[in-house]
Amino acid sequence: MSEALVVIDVQNDFCPGGALAVPEGDAIVAAINAMMDRFGAVILTQDWHPGGHSSFATSHDGKAPYDMTVMHYGDQVLWPDHCIQGSDGAAFHPDLRTDADLIIRKGCNPQIDSYSAFFENDRTTATGLDGYLKSRGISTLTLVGLATDFCVHYSAVDAAKLGYATTVVLDACRGIDLDGSMAAALDAMRDAGVTLA
Repeated sequence: MSEALVVIDVQNDFCPGGALAVPEGDAIVAAINAMMDRFGAVILTQDWHPGGHSSFATSHDGKAPYDMTVMHYGDQVLWPDHCIQGSDGAAFHPDLRTDADLIIRKGCNPQIDSYSAFFENDRTTATGLDGYLKSRGISTLTLVGLATDFCVHYSAVDAAKLGYATTVVLDACRGIDLDGSMAAALDAMRDAGVTLA
């Protein structure tokens, strides 16, 4: 019961046909569903942005999706509008099991993006996930979901830094690979002590 499965952002906008589609993002759903019963707890995360979020390219004059900008907390990729609160794009993929112990919604602050399941991109504002896991006595995490090189990567590194024994099952993840972001993410996860399975 001390092990949890953390399912990162398996939402319509990150699957084929979505606003920020990850190639083959829907191909991992069956594998994730099959894993859930093996864990003492299942946590789902959900990107949950208000309209006009500061990480959207449309919020910045003259900027296009995937351009970089600098926010008050550092460098930020500008994204297509995606996972807007209450939209179909923000909903979980229809085939994903949602009988989870907890759903963590992130990216709700209009001024700060949030890749990690643990912290917003300012690296200090907590989502509450760490406190929940500690209250449940959970010390070992397995992460799966979307996208390998952004939200899975940041979540896994934070989990390892917080002291969790952390594994990422790469077959149950898919990435974007934006200008070499996949290789950099895999290196960063290994360097943080994350097991890549």
